[in-house]
Amino acid sequence: MLQQAFNGLVGGAFYALLALGLAVIFGMLGVVNFAHGAFYMLGAFGAYILLSSFGVNFWVALIAVPLVLGLLGVLLERLLIRRLVQLDPLYNFLLTFGISLILQDLVRRQYGVQSQPYPRPSELSGSLNLGLFTYPAYQVFVLVVAVLVCAGAWVVLTRTRVGMIVRAATERPELTRALGIDVARWVTPVFGFGIALAGLAGVLAAPMRAVNPLMGGDLIIIVFAVVVIGGLGSIFGSVTAAFGIGLITALGNLYLPTISQTLVFILMAAVLLWRPAGLFGREEALT
Repeated sequence: MLQQAFNGLVGGAFYALLALGLAVIFGMLGVVNFAHGAFYMLGAFGAYILLSSFGVNFWVALIAVPLVLGLLGVLLERLLIRRLVQLDPLYNFLLTFGISLILQDLVRRQYGVQSQPYPRPSELSGSLNLGLFTYPAYQVFVLVVAVLVCAGAWVVLTRTRVGMIVRAATERPELTRALGIDVARWVTPVFGFGIALAGLAGVLAAPMRAVNPLMGGDLIIIVFAVVVIGGLGSIFGSVTAAFGIGLITALGNLYLPTISQTLVFILMAAVLLWRPAGLFGREEALT
């Protein structure tokens, strides 16, 4: 059970990185970024292309790919997203959905639908003794990186002036504008940051999961459920729900395998019936 629970935490690590990016983007722009899963896929393919075509190892890709995708996110927000922010949110939802399909098809056209192999870094190829059981070193590394990134984001958002402005603009944009803070100034870097997190999750996933054009499709549906459960626009709620859902899914695979794939959606329905704004969300987010 403990080993399965640890599997759940590792799975929750990917949910947390993706949900954190979705939460800040939705909170500040009110945009449901359906292309998030495609950027997760691009993160994995970016690491694969750097290794297969240029011989660039995992450690360099872990830094370079999220930075490049973050810059791509900045361009996307500047050129496309910003033009539709003042319109009905459905327009940006359709835009990001279309971008997701375009990115998937471009990658599929070049590499096909067959999964591409990506080796684990040699430094993390063994196992670690965790006391009651041994566990692959790479999975432990993924969990540690995700926790450190989420903790670092929390420190920046709660302990620095810039972070407090971003958090206020994310969770209370109207009030923040009323206090004279230019929220639009922070929109572009926050969107780029959210996309970079998706790219980071993709690079981390490459040695563990099949690198293929559709790898983000199923995952992003679960991540949307995670964000809804945690509360739309709630950064803390999204990360907390991500690790919780990871645990529930893993333990469901052990004890309730017949419904393990639907547990997250059953939980989402139960939470929405109890708290329509999510566990840590605000009722105002619904209006």
